[in-house]
Amino acid sequence: MTSSDGGTTRGDDQPRSGPRATYPTTERSPASRRRWFIGLSTLVVVAGVVLAVLGWSKFGSEDVSGDVTGYELIDDHTVAVQFTVTRSDPGRAVACVIRGRSKDGSETGRREVLIKPGTANQVGARAEVQTSAPPVIGEVFGCSTDVPSYLTVADVAVSES
Repeated sequence: MTSSDGGTTRGDDQPRSGPRATYPTTERSPASRRRWFIGLSTLVVVAGVVLAVLGWSKFGSEDVSGDVTGYELIDDHTVAVQFTVTRSDPGRAVACVIRGRSKDGSETGRREVLIKPGTANQVGARAEVQTSAPPVIGEVFGCSTDVPSYLTVADVAVSES
């Protein structure tokens, strides 16, 4: 006997050939489908929370930042960098790396500067960097609240804003 989908059937209504034999249609119970839905939904929510936490920790607000406000080329081996440090906790010391760069863009001088704890969130500073080639620009490479132990005395002019 032939079935309507082109396959032949056995006496127990199970097709031996045709699309129904190749791709059986087994229905899952509503409880099984609900468990799959809840499990996958939970997985998506957990993945979203993990991504949000990682994004916030990587791209969230910084504890400290340094921005150049100006620089002065003093001579062929010295550049003075004027910069502003913004920190979330003014009671913590900050270490900033400032550098001088030459005409070809290479770094020709670098200096670490200690910004002592104070009362203002924003502090202005000026420091000189000795360079190995004539400088064309001075910049702040970065600032951090992780102050190295050897950086204790600063000969930097600091003004609190």
